[in-house]
Amino acid sequence: MGLLVDGKWQDRWYDTGKTGGKFEREASRFRHWVTADGGAGPTGQAGFKAESGRYHLYVSMACPWAHRTLIFRRLKGLEEHVTVSVVHPYMVESGWEFVPGDARHRDHLYDARYLHQIYTRVASDYTGRVTVPVLWDKRQQTIVSNESSEIIRMLNSAFDQLPGVRSELDFYPDELHQDIEAVNERVYTAVNNGVYRAGFATEQAEYEAVYDQLFDTLDWLDRRLAGQRYLVANRLTEADWRLFTTLIRFDAVYYSHFKCNRQRIADYPYLSEYLRDLYQVPGVAETVDIDQIKRHYYVSQRTINPTQIVPVGPTLDFTSLHGRRALGPDFAKAS
Repeated sequence: MGLLVDGKWQDRWYDTGKTGGKFEREASRFRHWVTADGGAGPTGQAGFKAESGRYHLYVSMACPWAHRTLIFRRLKGLEEHVTVSVVHPYMVESGWEFVPGDARHRDHLYDARYLHQIYTRVASDYTGRVTVPVLWDKRQQTIVSNESSEIIRMLNSAFDQLPGVRSELDFYPDELHQDIEAVNERVYTAVNNGVYRAGFATEQAEYEAVYDQLFDTLDWLDRRLAGQRYLVANRLTEADWRLFTTLIRFDAVYYSHFKCNRQRIADYPYLSEYLRDLYQVPGVAETVDIDQIKRHYYVSQRTINPTQIVPVGPTLDFTSLHGRRALGPDFAKAS
């Protein structure tokens, strides 16, 4: 765990002493956009043209933010167009790293040893956290974006004109923007980032406030899903995938490691079935690696788990039957 300061790596944990015990996530620094024609992004950011083979994703199988991009890449049929490098699950003294001789965890573009070397290729004096995912432009040798919520929207629509891409799938349809944004805002604050705010808190009162917000929202989600198959308009959207990557990690990591232990997702009648429903969408299971998820959190975050012992359990089964089909059409049939 660490960050770059003026282009130099420093092994430094989050300084919650300056924030009254709160964990505050650093905003992403690279916010350009890939668009179909190379024009500007939705709020005027510099545009990069969507082209086959031009872009590369740096991801971790352990990271929920990177996991979003792997799901969109898989479901949209972009695997032949956007290449990928996967960092090793351990993120210790030198941050996210690649492993020489390890075909699963190597930088396929530059044979970099550490992900921070990719950041300093773009800005030699970069200051900030070095995070995944990173969307890299091979042509201009630069980072397009390191903001996952924006990368998934690029993958959702910018490449639709390329052969083999499932242009009929739209996880962010125009008519549902407002509803999706409303769900995303609450889920991001209380759940996606909420588990980190609980786990990284260093004051009891801050932890308890976040804990209450997290479970209030999980209760709300469970009630919402009692009568509908998906979160928004009973249609599978990005709101579901943004929630999924936190839920799939919850019982294995966040429940114990981050002290989010009022109850497991498995204890929720509707959230648990919803989680299995999404996991069973064709192609999604291949993006989930519970072993790497557990090894990353329990080994890398030594401030929380100084022994670095990785729990053997829990036993997880995301493949068992669920009763969600009565609530809405199957994704494959609807698409």
